Amino acid sequence: MTAVITAPVLCTREDVQGALDIKGTARAAAQVDGVLAAATVATESQLNRRFTPWTGTRYFDWPTRQDGAGWVLWLEDSEVISLSALTAGGVAIAPANYNLEPSRLGPPYDRIELNTGTATAFSTGNTPQRNIAATGVFGYNLDTAPAGALAEALDDTETAVDVTDASGMGVGDLLLCGTERMLVTDRTWLTTGQTVQTPLTASAANTTVAVTTGSAYAPGEVLLLDSEQMLVTDVAGNNLAVKRAWNGSVLATHTGSTIYASRTLTVVRGAAGTTAASHLTAAALTRHAVPPLVRALAIAESLTLLLGQGSGYARPAGAGAAVRPQPGSIEDVRYQAFGAYGRIRIGAV
Repeated sequence: MTAVITAPVLCTREDVQGALDIKGTARAAAQVDGVLAAATVATESQLNRRFTPWTGTRYFDWPTRQDGAGWVLWLEDSEVISLSALTAGGVAIAPANYNLEPSRLGPPYDRIELNTGTATAFSTGNTPQRNIAATGVFGYNLDTAPAGALAEALDDTETAVDVTDASGMGVGDLLLCGTERMLVTDRTWLTTGQTVQTPLTASAANTTVAVTTGSAYAPGEVLLLDSEQMLVTDVAGNNLAVKRAWNGSVLATHTGSTIYASRTLTVVRGAAGTTAASHLTAAALTRHAVPPLVRALAIAESLTLLLGQGSGYARPAGAGAAVRPQPGSIEDVRYQAFGAYGRIRIGAV
């Protein structure tokens, strides 16, 4: 399937498929992937901030049309997590000569303030346009969650990445390996090197899969035996507890079948401003952790786009200024997410 996701998103294909109980077919996957970017734009627009990290340089005019002190640069929608370099009019400003604010809350930081105890100033240069250059990591946070490890060594060009455990990641996730970020755009099957040790009947009640090494699996993984998919719900020694006929597949008998897991990821290398690099086998992977309410809002926006206004998330009561968010409605999720993570836009747009 041709990748639809080309930039980081705030929820994954699996998040939306799980919420709608959509079968994991290629057609359904493409349909879901098609709304993830739009849902991300809608979510970030409502909350007036960017939630995925990006590394690079951003430029600002100086003097600006913003009202305020001459030692303060408001970053608007370019909130920063950390800075590695700052120049104004081509003149470097040392870290000791500026502060990222608000220090009591950040990161993220919404402004750069010069240390007024020094003689530092934002130099005007030849033109106010793009006069200030700030290099660093922009976005809301750098929080991560464990996501297994590489099952192979990688050079800096490979885009099919085998991992040891894909239960904690999905299509649309932003992975971190060393200093490189990778964007997951698809996933497919990889042999686990193991086979079923005890025959399985074509019964939904036959939910124990005997394997040779249970520690090689994790709850939440989807397995493929012959043409039947199964969801691992628990691991006890060398026995896997599973839900049969997962993702709309059909119950079948299995004797000595090879066990596949959804562990080969198609990725964009050097994503979000990072540089592709070589990595060793067993290198640890983490995924960028989007704040839970923000992720919930992105899922809700995806559901709304997929199902339309006539179904899915409940409509709010009332209209216009009298609208009242109902518990569980998308308006309610928007309200909660903005209360927790939103910010008031500063300055003219």
